[in-house]
Amino acid sequence: MGETDKDDLISIIEEDDPEATIPTILPMMPVRDVVIFTDMLLPLFVGREKSVNAIEESISKDRYLFVATQMDPGIENPKTEEIYQIGTVSRILRMLKLPDGRVKALVQGIAKARIVKYVRKRSVFRVKIDIIEEPEYSAVDLETEALMRNVREYSEKILTLRGEYTSEVGSILTSIEDPGRLADLVASNLRLKIDESQAIIEVIDPFERLKKVNDLLFREVELSAMQAKIQSEVKDEISKNQKDYFLREQVRAIHKELGELDDRSQEIEEYKKKIKRARMSQEAKAEADKQLRRLEQMHPDSAESSVVRTYLDWMVELPWSKSTTNVIDIKKAKSVLDQDHYGLDRIKDRILEYLSVRKLNPNTKGPILCFVGPPGVGKTSLGRAIANAMKRKFVRISLGGIRDEAEIRGHRRTYIGALPGRIIQGLKQAGSNNPVFMMDEIDKLGADFRGDPSSALLEALDPEQNAEFSDHYLNLNFDLSKVMFILTANLTDTIPSALLDRMEVINLSGYTEGEKNIIAKNHLIPRQVKENGIKPRQIRFSDGALVQVINEYTSEAGLRNLERELGTLCRKVARRIAEGDKGPFQVTRHSLGKYLGPPKYYPELDKEHSQVGLSTGLAWTQVGGEVLYVEASLINGKGEMILTGQLGEVMQESARAALSYARANIALFNVKDEIFDNRDIHIHVPAGAIPKDGPSAGIAMATALISALTERPVNKDVAMTGEITLRGRVLPIGGLKEKALGALRAGINTVIIPEKNKKDLVEIPKNVKRKLKFVPVRNMDEVLEIALEPAPVKKASRAKKKTAGNRRS
Repeated sequence: MGETDKDDLISIIEEDDPEATIPTILPMMPVRDVVIFTDMLLPLFVGREKSVNAIEESISKDRYLFVATQMDPGIENPKTEEIYQIGTVSRILRMLKLPDGRVKALVQGIAKARIVKYVRKRSVFRVKIDIIEEPEYSAVDLETEALMRNVREYSEKILTLRGEYTSEVGSILTSIEDPGRLADLVASNLRLKIDESQAIIEVIDPFERLKKVNDLLFREVELSAMQAKIQSEVKDEISKNQKDYFLREQVRAIHKELGELDDRSQEIEEYKKKIKRARMSQEAKAEADKQLRRLEQMHPDSAESSVVRTYLDWMVELPWSKSTTNVIDIKKAKSVLDQDHYGLDRIKDRILEYLSVRKLNPNTKGPILCFVGPPGVGKTSLGRAIANAMKRKFVRISLGGIRDEAEIRGHRRTYIGALPGRIIQGLKQAGSNNPVFMMDEIDKLGADFRGDPSSALLEALDPEQNAEFSDHYLNLNFDLSKVMFILTANLTDTIPSALLDRMEVINLSGYTEGEKNIIAKNHLIPRQVKENGIKPRQIRFSDGALVQVINEYTSEAGLRNLERELGTLCRKVARRIAEGDKGPFQVTRHSLGKYLGPPKYYPELDKEHSQVGLSTGLAWTQVGGEVLYVEASLINGKGEMILTGQLGEVMQESARAALSYARANIALFNVKDEIFDNRDIHIHVPAGAIPKDGPSAGIAMATALISALTERPVNKDVAMTGEITLRGRVLPIGGLKEKALGALRAGINTVIIPEKNKKDLVEIPKNVKRKLKFVPVRNMDEVLEIALEPAPVKKASRAKKKTAGNRRS
């Protein structure tokens, strides 16, 4: 104990006064995890406010304190019904105030008592008690003497098994002649549960209490004997394992002298052969030999030996020097790509360029390509086609939802169940060090407290660094320079700029109606016919039915929904064949509704009439290009602007810029400036449940607004895209090809684009250019001249008659 001030340490010298009476009203302190018996000395650490108050009140008076056990030790502030009624009147012998506010008190049990009632409950428990008088034994009979002797013997036996028995303890047990005191002494030193100890203290008759303690002692002796037996067996087992290990070593030595190999030696020799066949780098071979020497010195059944075996298995099975032989035939590769995929000329040209360079320079590094496009345009299947054209192994992993850096770099071998990262696992699966390695969904990588997987990919996807890619599990450099990495994404917005900088991005915008028609005939229909067990002669699709499925049952940039609808048609026919109907079955425009139900999309529905305040914009989403309708309306108000439709901050700023342009040029539109003082302007973009953002809807918002102000309808066949400035200039946008395909699907004839986007028209397919008229513009004046129709002529007489009729009605 450290030094303390005299005020902090209160030392009380007990007075030998057997005639001292115990007050009937005492402060009460509930305790947990312990039951105090009479004559028991126990140090207590007290921290609860009520308990500290109880001790301080006891010290200030006669040092008597009633101690009772609470039923549930987990309760911080027990209620009266949660405290046992029978406890022990104790006396505080010493008390020490600790620096943290707690109190350490040494208490001694004096007598058992029962709570009659609670006098006070708030700041401190104060109770009225009734002292429990135990019957006294003037002479101990034979039964009691035998029971006491049995309790002493059991106690000595337990203490001996625990290694705690001393001659002083034996003398104390022998000196106690009162059965009640002996029962309390033994019970206080047994490792009993709270309810068992409380059950003993509540037994008033000393003989019955001693019998209960004897029963518990018998059980404790059995438990202690069983525990000692288990410890002895464990010790013997350890000795046996050591003996077995030395015997095995002797057997190995004998086999070695005889020129024979045991199982362990055969395993070591096998690893040596595999290490030699793996043709590792010098650094890797040195590490493998080091781990093999460790394995040779380990006990074969130890946990560490299994970790080393797993590591060696990975080392010898990795393709350190094993490559797929490149047989590069440019014309054959082109035919393979054309056979598997229709269109996609730009991507095919890039692959053929790489193969040509590889043919002329076999040591060139592999490219890092990233296919970006909406779902279902064939990004993943294109990777397989590239592998077939190059006659390389193909490996694919999905990165969507990965948040742990160890998924890429692997776990360190110190962790249980550690494994290499996905890249090393993929190379082992491929069995060569130059496969076509596809990483899907690169734009859906996550990041959390376990690391950033995109940062771990920086090394793997950098041609200048990946020749020495380091995996945490291997703890060695592995050459990835021969691997051709292909990544896929729906959008590049969520890809970190440092990672995007290492990739060559190739956009797959989607397919036109004509391309979908050809792909459906050549690929999708034959595949679905085969998968549904139908013979090709049993089902026929008319050209009109196929066009209607593409336009009215799907609306997508890719082909997934189209293949689903064709699969539904094939299943309907398959059921009829299975029910006994005979074919062939002809799918035409008239029978299409019977198989697929009513059309799901009506491209012409929203453009039946040119309307005032309704313009058509174009949006670029992760599922391709789509039309975006913008509505503007003037309502009575105070000149405020209302924006609805879940518009993002950039789109809201575009709407404000459009309003500022309109107000600045109000004189050009023959509209009075006072209109902004008593009218509110409401701009709404339908599909309100979908968030929208981006600057390219600026001219569409301005056109809808000016149309509402001038009451001139917007041409229903015109769509537009471009960012607007305060001076009416039209700035360039991105995703023109995707937006053009979306306009074509929606039945648009004319698309207004910024002048600076004329250079992007070379990427638009020729058949799309034939169906769409692209009009480049520089400012809003040109946009309004093309998009707005003349205002309809109002017929005053009809209007007056209609008003009069309304009044009469």
